[in-house]
Amino acid sequence: MSSETILMLHPRPSELSLSAFVAHYGDIYEHSPWVAEAAWQQGLREEHDSPGALAILMGKMLQNAPAEQQVAIIQAHPDLAGKAALAGALTQDSTREQAGAGLDKCSKEEFSRFEALNEAYKNKFGFPFVIAVKGLDRHAILAAFEERLHNDVLTERATAIEQIVRIACFRLTARALGE
Repeated sequence: MSSETILMLHPRPSELSLSAFVAHYGDIYEHSPWVAEAAWQQGLREEHDSPGALAILMGKMLQNAPAEQQVAIIQAHPDLAGKAALAGALTQDSTREQAGAGLDKCSKEEFSRFEALNEAYKNKFGFPFVIAVKGLDRHAILAAFEERLHNDVLTERATAIEQIVRIACFRLTARALGE
């Protein structure tokens, strides 16, 4: 692959000061700019100007964070097809992602099912269900919801963190593409 075909972020992370980097990329992780700050402090090189490499670096910051910080990031995510979505109170990224999966087109019965699953999941795990919805429809999301309710807390926290890292990669790629 030639350098012309590699997708790059603009502005380039490797050329930014800490404050500029956090201003541009601090919202990749839902309400958690500390992830961007930690990544910048690791030292950004030209390779981190690509969405994939930056996503990997930022993901390592989250994966290596204490459990309390991981849970805080999971808790920063909105319920899928939840009250915040209905009220239009999601971040722009979350709104676009949920709409892309058709969650804004749920029937009354599907909304009720999402509401019941959101409640059961939060009661069991203490944080909201998180899944990278890109490429999924509401039926696949509901099936994953029901399947993951059988996990134990440690497995589910690790799964939620993996999904959050995937979401970050999708968000960085979308920005590189100008979406």
